[in-house]
Amino acid sequence: MTTTTYPVAGMTCEHCSNAVTAELAGLDGVTGVAVALVPGGVSLVSVAADAPLPGDAVAAALEEAGDYRIVSG
Repeated sequence: MTTTTYPVAGMTCEHCSNAVTAELAGLDGVTGVAVALVPGGVSLVSVAADAPLPGDAVAAALEEAGDYRIVSG
């Protein structure tokens, strides 16, 4: 099992958090999702999975949930 935390921009409310959680939870191998919401800032989204997830799969799930994106360093 592995947990990866992603900095995510674009989330502003609990609805955003719920949409992101639902999309990421639907990915194969995901066992849990936790969101530390920072409205209008960079939220932290932690994803627990059986194995590391491909970054493009996570990015696609965020895009499907709404106008959310991983913030790169």
